[in-house]
Amino acid sequence: MSKPRVLYISQHLTPYLPETPMSHVSRMLPQGTHEKGKEIRVFMPRFGKINERRHQLHEVIRLSGMNLNVDDTDHPLIIKVASIPTARIQVYFIDNDTYFKRKAVLHDADDNFFADNDERSLFFVRGVLETVRKLGWAPDIIHCSGWMSSLVPTYLKHVFADEPYFANSKVVYHVYDEGFDGELDPRMAEKAAAHGIPAEALQGIAKPTFDNLNALAMEGADAVIVGSETLTEGTQAALATLDKPMLSCHGKDGFVADINHFYDTILEGKAEAVAE
Repeated sequence: MSKPRVLYISQHLTPYLPETPMSHVSRMLPQGTHEKGKEIRVFMPRFGKINERRHQLHEVIRLSGMNLNVDDTDHPLIIKVASIPTARIQVYFIDNDTYFKRKAVLHDADDNFFADNDERSLFFVRGVLETVRKLGWAPDIIHCSGWMSSLVPTYLKHVFADEPYFANSKVVYHVYDEGFDGELDPRMAEKAAAHGIPAEALQGIAKPTFDNLNALAMEGADAVIVGSETLTEGTQAALATLDKPMLSCHGKDGFVADINHFYDTILEGKAEAVAE
């Protein structure tokens, strides 16, 4: 029997960015999952704040070279990779000079939210899924962490609906309180629709707030993990309406075993469904 495969798509990951609950779990969970006998792949954005020399990032030429169109402009997709020496884990980075070269993460030097963060999210989501397809690697579980990954379920359902590599994938959305105030560009849904997503599937982000992005992701996912002790009222309200597998807040310790058991439960359910 082949090993279960888990694809991790995370907005933040230590040691490449400062530690937060999300970046800590996103670093330790893949290692723990690998040690439990599953195959893993890990992806995050290559924010310009990441020191490429210190972390020894290098471009993967065979995976780079594709152009992704966002808002009628082609943007080259660059894939880089680095290893976490103490964990023997490789991390793939989605890069592009327009979106990720700036020496910052989500805010400028005056702490203003970047106006193109919506496009950076769309490019990141599309870039990960296109790269995984190019790798020819079919994940059983796709574990998404952070609002920048929130459109993964929507893209899988509509843009990659006929892609055999994702045909049996189950999406887990890991919701945190690490968000933003206000709204992203109000044209975010329009830009995503240009990739082949029906407008009605994007109605939830007509106003692309943090809560609405979380709600869209949780609605589209097959299962949800709560990663913060407290969530915003809007996200908590959306969470309360769901009828799907859910794992409560796991804290900073002991989450590897709990989440891997959660994966196994989801995969067993998938196997039963296929058998029927």
